[in-house]
Amino acid sequence: MRLVLITALGVGGATIIGSVIGFIFKKISHKFSDIVLAFAAGVMLAAAVLGLILPSVEYGKDYGLLITVIGIFTGALCLNLIDKLVPHLHKMMGPDTEAHNNADLNKVLLFVTAIAIHNLPEGIAAGVGFGSGNASQALLIAGGIALQNIPEGMVIIGPMLAAGVSQKKTFICAMITGLVEVAGTLIGYFAVSIASAILPFALAFAGGTMLYVISDEMIPETHAHGSECGATYALLAGFCVMLISDVLLG
Repeated sequence: MRLVLITALGVGGATIIGSVIGFIFKKISHKFSDIVLAFAAGVMLAAAVLGLILPSVEYGKDYGLLITVIGIFTGALCLNLIDKLVPHLHKMMGPDTEAHNNADLNKVLLFVTAIAIHNLPEGIAAGVGFGSGNASQALLIAGGIALQNIPEGMVIIGPMLAAGVSQKKTFICAMITGLVEVAGTLIGYFAVSIASAILPFALAFAGGTMLYVISDEMIPETHAHGSECGATYALLAGFCVMLISDVLLG
C-alpha cells in the first residue's frame, strides 16, 4: 500500500514538476514540447500493451480475449463520452487557439478543467496496474503516465498567466490537476483489490483509455506544429525504452 501511495503522489507530482518548469520557461517551443510528448506517448503505448492489455488476456483465461476486447472499447468509449462534454486537448493546445486563451480566461479555465478530467482515467490506469500483483510492471505504467504529465503541466502555465491569473492561483490550479490523478490512482487500486474478479476487465479498460488518449490527444498534438518526423521517432524511442525495461525487469 505504501508503494501505491508513493506512486500516486509521484504520478500526480509529475504535473506539478511540469508546472514549475512552465514557470521557469514561460515560452517553451512547440518543437521541444512535441518531442517530449511524443516520447511519453511511446512509453504509454508500450505500457498500455505490455502492462495492461496482454496481462488482461492472460488473467481472463478462457474468456480473456473477449473480456479484453470489450474492456478496451469500453474504456475508449468512456473517454469519448468525456470528450463530448469537455474540449479536445489538442484543439485547445494548438497555436490558433492559444491567442484566444490569452484573451479569454473562461477558455483557459476550461482547458485546465479538460486536463484535470482526462487525468482521472490515467490515474485509474496507474492504480489498476498494481492489481496484477506485478509491482515492476505497475511502476513502468505509472512512470509512463508521469512522464506524459510533465509536458501537460508545462502547457498549463503560460496561457493562465497571460490571461491575468496570479502565479499563486495558477500553481494551485496545476496542483489540483495533479491531485485528480492521485485520486484516480487510489480508486483504481482499491477497485481491483476489493473485487479481484474484475481485474481482467479493469486492466483492459485502463489500457483502452490510454490507447484513446494516445491516438486522440497526444499524437495529433505532436503532429500539429511541423515536427511530425521528430515526433514519430521520439514515439518509437519511448516505445523501445519501455520494451527494453519490461524485458530486463520481467
